[in-house]
Amino acid sequence: MGEDVRASVYGAAANLSKEFGPDRVIDTPLSENGFFGAAIGASAVGMRPIVETLTSFMWVGMDQLVSQAAKMRYMFGGQVNLPVVFRCVMYYGGGSAAHHSDRSYPIYMNIGGLKVVVPGTPRDAKGLLKTAIRDDDPVLFFEDGTLLGTRGEVPENGDMPGGDHLVPFGKAAIHRQGTDCTVVAVAGAVPLALAAATELETEGVSVEVVDPRTLVPLDKQAILESVAKTGRLVVADPASKVCSAASEIMSMVAEEGFWSLQAPMVKVASKQVHVPYTPALEKLMYPTKDDIKAAIKKTLS
Repeated sequence: MGEDVRASVYGAAANLSKEFGPDRVIDTPLSENGFFGAAIGASAVGMRPIVETLTSFMWVGMDQLVSQAAKMRYMFGGQVNLPVVFRCVMYYGGGSAAHHSDRSYPIYMNIGGLKVVVPGTPRDAKGLLKTAIRDDDPVLFFEDGTLLGTRGEVPENGDMPGGDHLVPFGKAAIHRQGTDCTVVAVAGAVPLALAAATELETEGVSVEVVDPRTLVPLDKQAILESVAKTGRLVVADPASKVCSAASEIMSMVAEEGFWSLQAPMVKVASKQVHVPYTPALEKLMYPTKDDIKAAIKKTLS
């Protein structure tokens, strides 16, 4: 369910209404608080609803997400499961201005009871979404709009039971092995980190690129093991830098892997400002490939 999903204005729900009918593919009013609550209620009585929304509109439904979805199982003493998935699409970097360019996933990391998913590749987008739909907890599935044109190998089937291509929650992907510096890249920062690592390889710098894939649960072990190997850490995060996913990852490494570090950690994140409408200014606020390269070199200096 969601706004204009039958017409599939945003593309992901294309032909679903034709295939499954209006009883299963539901256009909703412009009322996130209402249809978020409807989906949560449906999940509490045994359905597995999937909600399509934009991160910019999630604020309207915050009470349902935070006070109901996140807490209902606990408040009911474990008597109810809430297998609901919110597909939270992040359109930023395209001149959509401040109201429509939010990257809000760090906020939901602070709310116990929600799982937070941030795929960075086509393969993981499919595998993680299939896992989310099968999960018995509420899942916020953040889809980075800057990656919508990304191409990559996406398997039809996998080696999980039933032959499905499923990517488990809480297991990071090591997209590139390296020995000199670890870059933990979140969502749309993944291809930027890989491009930076490729360019630095020509300069004799070996960069390991870690994609957490899910922020809740977070694969701490993979990150700590990588930092133990390289001795350096850069975290690239498209969200605003204050209280970001990058902040939490760096805090965790400071607490649990401090003695592995050979240099101060570096955060590469968006400026702490509202998104300007003009493209000339907007492009200056997000992390870039060159920003990541500079951060890596800083840790090596």
